[in-house]
This record gives sequence, C-alpha cells and structure tokens, in this order.
Amino acid sequence: MDKFVIEGGCRLTGDIYVSGAKNSVVALLPATLLLDVPCIIDNVPDISDVTICLDILRALGADVERLQEGTYRISTAHVNKTEVPPELARKMRASYYFLGALLGRSHHACAAMPGGCDLGARPIDQHLLAFETLGAETTLIRDRGSDGREFVDAVRLDADALTGTNISLNVVSVGATMNAILAAVKAKGVTVIENCAREPHIVDLANFLNYMGAHITGAGTHKIMIAGTDTLCGNDALEGSVEERTYSVVPDQIEAGTFMVAAAATRGDVRIHGVIPYHMRDIAERLIECGASVEVVENEDGEDVCIRVYVEENRRFHSVNIKTEPYPGFPTDMQPQMAALLTLAEGQSNIIEQIWESRFRYVEELRRMGAHINTTMDGAIIFGVPALHGCSVKACDLRAGAAMMIAGLAAEGTTEITEIGHIERGYSHIVEKLRGIGANITRV
Repeated sequence: MDKFVIEGGCRLTGDIYVSGAKNSVVALLPATLLLDVPCIIDNVPDISDVTICLDILRALGADVERLQEGTYRISTAHVNKTEVPPELARKMRASYYFLGALLGRSHHACAAMPGGCDLGARPIDQHLLAFETLGAETTLIRDRGSDGREFVDAVRLDADALTGTNISLNVVSVGATMNAILAAVKAKGVTVIENCAREPHIVDLANFLNYMGAHITGAGTHKIMIAGTDTLCGNDALEGSVEERTYSVVPDQIEAGTFMVAAAATRGDVRIHGVIPYHMRDIAERLIECGASVEVVENEDGEDVCIRVYVEENRRFHSVNIKTEPYPGFPTDMQPQMAALLTLAEGQSNIIEQIWESRFRYVEELRRMGAHINTTMDGAIIFGVPALHGCSVKACDLRAGAAMMIAGLAAEGTTEITEIGHIERGYSHIVEKLRGIGANITRV
C-alpha cells in the first residue's frame, strides 16, 4: 500500500513552483477534439487525471506525442469514435467534458457516468440541459446495482445538427458552463449562455479555443456569447501558415493556495512562483486575517511574479470564518486545507460549505490528530488547539488529502497518509516540491 510519511515540525522555507491547472487541463485536452489542426499544449501537470485524459484521447483515435515533461503534441485528425471507454470514464469526474467535445465534433457522444472524488450528489442535469437546448437528444442508459436498484450508467447524445440559442443554466455550474462552451463553439449561429460560472479555468478554456479561431466573448462573467465557426485552426493557419500553435495551461490556483496554507501552517517563509496574484485574492485575504503575511513580489523586469507567505515562528493564528462560494469567492477546493490551518488558531472558527454536501469527511481524520471540530448540517465549527500530533490517517478525496498533508507538516511527530491516489490526481510531483522547501516527506 502506497503512503506518504511526514515528519512534522519542519518550517517550510524557500521557493516553490506551481504547475498547470488541473481543473483547466482536463477540459483543454478534450477540447482538442474540436480542432482541425494539431496543437501543442504546454505546462501540462504530471497528474493521474491527465494520464486518464490522454488515454481516452488515444482510445478515440488521437495521436498523442510527449515532446518533453509537461508538453504534448496532439492531433485528432484520425479520431473516428464517439464513445468514451467506460473503464476510463469512471476513473475521473472530468471525463464528462468528452461529452461536450464529441458532441461538438461529431454530433454524437456516449460516456459512462463519471467517477472521481465522492463529494455527494454531483448531477449532470445542467450539462444535459445545455446539450438539449442546442439540439441534442439525450438517452440515459440504465443498469441495476447488486442491491437491485436502478441507476443511470451512461449517457448517449445524438443530434442532426447543433444550433446556437440561449442557454440559461438553473444553477451556477463550472462543469456545465465549460461543457456548454465545448458543444456550442462549432454550432450554427450564436449561442448565449447565461448564469455562467466565472472560474479562471473557464477563461482559460475560452482563451484556448479563441487562440485556435473560435469567437467567444464574456468568459469570466455571468454571460458568455459564442459565435459558431466551422473550423478551429487558428488565424495563422487560415492565412496559410502550417506551423502548429502552442498553448500554455494557466497556473493552478488551488495548488498555489495549498502551498500558501502549508507555508502559513508551518510558520514558514515561502515564495510561490508561477501564480496569477489576481486569482489568489480571497485565499490571501483569509490568510492575512489568520495572522500570516502575504505579499506579491516582482523581479526588476516584472517577468517573474511570486507570492511570498511568511509567519513569525511562535505566532498563534487568529480564528476566521469562511463561507465557500463560486469564484471570485472563497473556493470550495481550498476549504479542507484552510480547516487544517484553523485547527491551530485561537478561538472558534466557523466554516459554511455551500457547494458540496459531503466535503467534511476529512474531519474525522483531523480529529485523530488532536483537532477539536464539530460538524453541522452545512459546515464545521473548529475550536483551535495548541498543537496537532502525528498519526495514521487517510486521504478521503483530493483536497482532503491536501489537508492531511498540511496537518502532517504542522503536527508534532510522524504522520502516515494512505489512499494517496486521491492526492496524486491533482498535485504534480508534490513530494519533490515540498521536499524542496524543507518538508521531511517521503513516498513509501
């Protein structure tokens, strides 16, 4: 059984570099199915979700070539299948982006219901709403479990044509917003998507598609407009150039935030490079409220921008109240990491979770380390303790695993984290990166 072993109590210091965004690249890779020319994608994180995405592309008939670490050349010219292999689709949540991309490419798509972290009910009804509004017919393929109960096993989409229209999402959904973009970018006419999510990875997807010749405006706002186009090959290709276009994935906001919290929790002094400071504002504000110092540092030519997080060695943290919200509010994917830090804050901190209902399974693991936490219907009440102690815990999901790592780094003694496959879904070379700033961590 693979596990991380952490000897706590080391103050993190030095420089650490952020990889490309997991939540962006898992949509950019399916989006290559819409392109009429090969492309090169750079700053791709080395995580298991990327491996699964690339395996799906290959299974569909795409040519995928690894040029160097983090850089892939992808050609989808020979893709002739419209069904995602079910054994791959069930391995990660973001496999549903292949539905939108295949529908936009071929007007047909089929995929098993996605897997990934179990964070409670995660319906795709808003995705199907977008597809059906554009003209697709949805078929839900049902099966029965071992207990005899019927469940939706897969989704099939078919359309004679996709026609631009107004899509009004009933709830703000990142996945539905991105899937609607993927399906609409080659539809006939103009599509207007309202009540959109505004996360940085949505903007990144729109930027990538625009770079390849799409006409998308409004990404990053609640209203996105897409003028459909027949071809996506970039303006250079339209003008006769045969050079492939290279696109670099946006930095990972959540990885950067995780490093920021880890620096604070160990009362360290860490410079986090490869970030977009604007994306980190709400996380930085909560850390400052806790008592950490956070500043943006630029070198003289302005090309390298980093965020420095530092805390006085013997400083006790202040309690903070957090409510998760869609971007630009405090991200749900940073909630467990902040909870780990707040276990060490003086007084009572309150967390309200408004996105996922089953995000607090990590609480029992933190309690094993000495944390004092009570859960409520929609949140947690944290009573700070002077110190945590190392023990054996598990990563219940991706971000819960990150919280366990932060707690282990700050705790006294040895912490062993099992089920680390969750962590490696979203953090590239996490052990090597943390060791580079002084963490005593090994993968066993």
